[in-house]
Amino acid sequence: MDGDTQAYHRFLTGVTPQLRLLAVRRCREMGAPASDAEDIVQEVLLAVHLKRGTWDMSRPIGPWLSAIVRNKLIDTLRRRGRHGSVPIEDVMEILAADERTDATDRLDAEQLVDRLKPPQRDIVRAISLEGAGVKETAERLKMSEGAVRVALHRALKALAALYRSDVREDR
Repeated sequence: MDGDTQAYHRFLTGVTPQLRLLAVRRCREMGAPASDAEDIVQEVLLAVHLKRGTWDMSRPIGPWLSAIVRNKLIDTLRRRGRHGSVPIEDVMEILAADERTDATDRLDAEQLVDRLKPPQRDIVRAISLEGAGVKETAERLKMSEGAVRVALHRALKALAALYRSDVREDR
C-alpha cells in the first residue's frame, strides 16, 4: 500500500495458493467445475491490483479477498449462463421435514421473536413468519426498504444470539 513493489510482489506470491484453494472450494460449493478456479484466481489477482486502494488496512484482509473470490466466481457463472446445482440425493435427508415438530418449532420461533424490540419484532414477524415482502413491510411500517433490510439483518443476528444463549442454558 505504501509503494514497496517487492513487498507487494511477496504478498501476491504468498496469497495466490490460498486464493487457489478458496476458489476451488467455492467452485465445488457453487457447482462450478474446478477447472474454473485458475481463471478465477487470475481475475482475483487483477481485481486486487486494481482495487487495492479500497481495502481498509485496519481490517483483516482475508474477508476482503474472500468476497472478491466469491464475486468473481458469480461473475464467471453469470457470463456463462450457468447456475450451480446439487444433486437432490445429496440433500434429501436435510430436506425431509419432521411434521411432528412443525408446530413446536413455530412456537419456539415466536417466543424468541417476542423477545425482540418492537420494530425488529414486527419486521421479523412480517417477513419471516407471515411471508410478507420487504416492500410491503416497509410500506406498512412507514420505513424505507433499506431500513427494513438492515433491521431484519440485525434482528436475525439478535435472534441467533438469543437462541445460542437459550441452548447454553438448556445444557
